Amino acid sequence: MSSSSFEVEVEGHLLILTNPDKLLWPEMGITKALYLQKLVALAPYLLPYCRNRYLTTIRYPDGTGGKSFYQKNAPQPLPEFVKTARQDQVNYIHLDNLATLIWLGNLGCLEFHPSFEYIGTNEPAEWVLDIDPSSDQDVRLMGAISVIGEALHSLGIQSVPKTSGATGVQIIIPIQSGTTFEQLHKVGTFLSQFLTEKYPELFTTQRLIKDRGNRIYIDYVQHAKGKSLSAPYTPRGRPLATVSTPLLWEEVQQEVKPQDFHLLNMEERLAIHGDLIAKTPKQSLTPLLDFIP
Repeated sequence: MSSSSFEVEVEGHLLILTNPDKLLWPEMGITKALYLQKLVALAPYLLPYCRNRYLTTIRYPDGTGGKSFYQKNAPQPLPEFVKTARQDQVNYIHLDNLATLIWLGNLGCLEFHPSFEYIGTNEPAEWVLDIDPSSDQDVRLMGAISVIGEALHSLGIQSVPKTSGATGVQIIIPIQSGTTFEQLHKVGTFLSQFLTEKYPELFTTQRLIKDRGNRIYIDYVQHAKGKSLSAPYTPRGRPLATVSTPLLWEEVQQEVKPQDFHLLNMEERLAIHGDLIAKTPKQSLTPLLDFIP
């Protein structure tokens, strides 16, 4: 074995890890070896949101300063411990264990985007509202997130905001099983119409950027079968090694920034707060669905 690779045992499986000194986030001084250590720490929080989902990853073979590409189809050859799941002629990786996560990390997978639906079903795993500013530095974003959170609360719905790790914020609503994508589209339409009518200068549902002006986009349409989104606790291939991080509503009111949460401070945060999404009870949307015409 060369000096640029070494062998480790993960959950009883032997993995050959290569180029441990390669800088993946040069600005943060994060090497591949350090990244893999951080993935081990993130695994108990990240894996529950990838398990039983179809996985899309984004690979950065030369780190964040180089080229990247989306990977849906599982590469060959596959280690025997890596499971896959087929959908629409794509053989997706099923990320359900630490060994698979470390194997992917060694390949330069810096982002993990699970499907909205569970493998083999048409059932959504949760309800997600994706909130995107029309400019990267929109100072109104966290205020807008607070407005949406208050609207959901007024409807009797508990939710958890999370940074995308990029420029936007997603609002996660854990839901009880039996809810359909069609029902989520119905409540998403209702909520978005309410918000855009009440705050026409702040919110829009116009998908094309050229039609949004400077308004903040409420995306409820993309929450659908066959789509995916950055998982809670996934790193992002951004210069500051940001991590998609669930937030306290108090932090939203304090207008925290996505750049505040990254690979180098995530372990400390998780030790303090744990998984904010897992702490939120699964919601029943039946009362709201019964109310909507």
